Amino acid sequence: MFSLQFFLHKIKHTIKVVGSRNFAGMAMEKSHRVAVCQMQSTNDKDNNFRQVKNLVEKATDGGAKFIFLPECCDFVGENRQETLKLSEPLSGNLIESYKNLARSHNVWLSLGGLHEVPMESSNPPTKIYNCHVVINNSGDLVAAYRKLHMFDVDTPEFRFRESEVVAQGPGIVMPIDTPIGSLGLQICYDIRFPEVSGILRSRGAQILTYPSAFAYATGLAHWETLLRCRAIENQCYVIAAAQMGFHNRKRRSYGHAMIVDPWGKILVDCEEKELDVALVDLDLDKVASVRKNMPCEEHRMKCQNIYSRLPLRIHPESQGGFSFGGFDIPKETVFYESSHSFAFTNIRCVVPGHCLIATKRLAKRLSDLSPEEIGDFFNTAVLVQGLLEEFYGVSASNVTVQDGKEAGQTVAHVHCHILPRREGDFSFTDKIYHELRKHDSAPVDTNRRPLEEMISEAQKYREMLKSKAR
Repeated sequence: MFSLQFFLHKIKHTIKVVGSRNFAGMAMEKSHRVAVCQMQSTNDKDNNFRQVKNLVEKATDGGAKFIFLPECCDFVGENRQETLKLSEPLSGNLIESYKNLARSHNVWLSLGGLHEVPMESSNPPTKIYNCHVVINNSGDLVAAYRKLHMFDVDTPEFRFRESEVVAQGPGIVMPIDTPIGSLGLQICYDIRFPEVSGILRSRGAQILTYPSAFAYATGLAHWETLLRCRAIENQCYVIAAAQMGFHNRKRRSYGHAMIVDPWGKILVDCEEKELDVALVDLDLDKVASVRKNMPCEEHRMKCQNIYSRLPLRIHPESQGGFSFGGFDIPKETVFYESSHSFAFTNIRCVVPGHCLIATKRLAKRLSDLSPEEIGDFFNTAVLVQGLLEEFYGVSASNVTVQDGKEAGQTVAHVHCHILPRREGDFSFTDKIYHELRKHDSAPVDTNRRPLEEMISEAQKYREMLKSKAR
């Protein structure tokens, strides 16, 4: 077992400060001074907390107002059983200790990836969350992001299966307002998926965080490149606290905790010191300046309509199949699939080309959807509407969401009707809503189209999508 003394002699009495002449630890009038930390967790939770406490003291002595700690700052288990046993809920004693630490030092803490026992979990839990927690200087828990991307890999150097212990988080947490700026939360392996950082940037993030326990072999190859890429493409500061060295005989982390500026310049690198703190004064004017001089987000928005019309998957290949309100949807009738939605031909049509779009996740109301699911659902509606209007040579559609029973929703699953309209197709325009009510209230076996007809129609739409994607 590693001793605390072994770690403490590693930390330097002179702490690096970048971006300020206020070197003596004196806080600026409006401080954006942050500390990025590096440590070496083991399965000794008490010893790990002593490391955290020492890092916090060093950082606050240097004037930091926000301190970033790495993934697994609570512990690193030696096996699955030990990891589950040592994990705690966010109402546990360890979180209380972190809250007291933040309160007593009047500092914000980013706890980069705690082993969280879900509230609804069995005892002992079968799986946990990898949870990035932010605590403010009053000791309040202000944000909790559960890791989305599981580190399940086989490389020539090692094999790792995070999903055997950790459950996937439920979604993205939008940027939070903090004294240092708008902060987007992610964890370690999430860095390889720029889609999330792009969403956070578009929602106003000025700073992205990637607290990590990055494997040594992949860190050596990719760590710096990935951090600089996320900073450059999103024009954000990137702060990446890190674990360093051998946690046990099987697991080694790369270290090199870093802060990168919006131009991609590395401001600090903790290299391979087991216990280290580096301070940086963030300049949010630089974020604004870089974005003004190279307005990438503005240019991206001008292409948003084109992006949304590119099919993510024209030929459905979902191994789990498709379900709509508990009904199985034959995959051959599904002609478009996005990240969160799918479009399929209808079993009964009010007008020719009447199709449905449903969310992949069974959600009853629009208000039950995440912002990403809502955006994906309506982007899919626009794409399918355009496809059907072009296919049938028309220039108008009814796009209808019946949100709740009293609004006519007969299948308790968020869905949208796309109905291409022709001139004179009804005696008066709004009669279509009367026909739609009859359609929805009809017995299940009434006026069903042959499955072969629905499959043939879906194939024509797929072929049209495929030709447009070339």
